[in-house]
Amino acid sequence: MYFADKKELTHAAVMTMLNAGIAQAEADGQPQCIVIVDASGETLGQIRMSGAKFLSLKSARAKARTAASIRAPSDAIPEHVGVLIAAATEGDVTRLGGGLPIFCGDQVVGGIGVGSGSSDQDTAVAQAAIDAISG
Repeated sequence: MYFADKKELTHAAVMTMLNAGIAQAEADGQPQCIVIVDASGETLGQIRMSGAKFLSLKSARAKARTAASIRAPSDAIPEHVGVLIAAATEGDVTRLGGGLPIFCGDQVVGGIGVGSGSSDQDTAVAQAAIDAISG
């Protein structure tokens, strides 16, 4: 009762996801910033691909943390509260597309956020990364 069985992402999972995300971004021809966080929002791995917008690293982190926190894609935040929640969390929560939660069964083990392309491109890279570790 006092301890929880907790699944967590390994460094091998993080590297696999980063490599898969990079491959998808290269296939799309859009350099990306990719950030992977654990379930508490701590960064486990990140990369800013050559040519990606440097400020997109910050938005990618916010997308990853948002998805892990709400257990849903980052763009699931309702539009009418998007600006307010971003201001209230000093940018740690965003409703920008490109953030996805990472599940192991029904347990959230982290989040991935991608930024520098369109919302659809960002989400495709995030999904490719998750697919790389899904069995």
